[in-house]
Amino acid sequence: MDTKTSMLIMAGICVLVLVIGILRRKAEIVLNFLVRTIVGAMAIFFVNLTLAELGIEGMVGINPLSLLTVGSLGTGGFALLYGIVFYHML
Repeated sequence: MDTKTSMLIMAGICVLVLVIGILRRKAEIVLNFLVRTIVGAMAIFFVNLTLAELGIEGMVGINPLSLLTVGSLGTGGFALLYGIVFYHML
């Protein structure tokens, strides 16, 4: 085998390993976002249910914007949504 060919094969393998690493990291980010979105939606639902049982009118709607907030910011986004609602109640 020629030296040039073997160098191209080695470079191709290195690029393939890097691409697999990048795709794995992106898949992890997307999965993390989806899990936070689903858990956040369930948390909003149950907190809204609890607030309704207590007679408190501070409820957050489950819509694409609130799910995007909870999915991207996590617990901080959840607290932010309820903080905005309670701030408007003042």
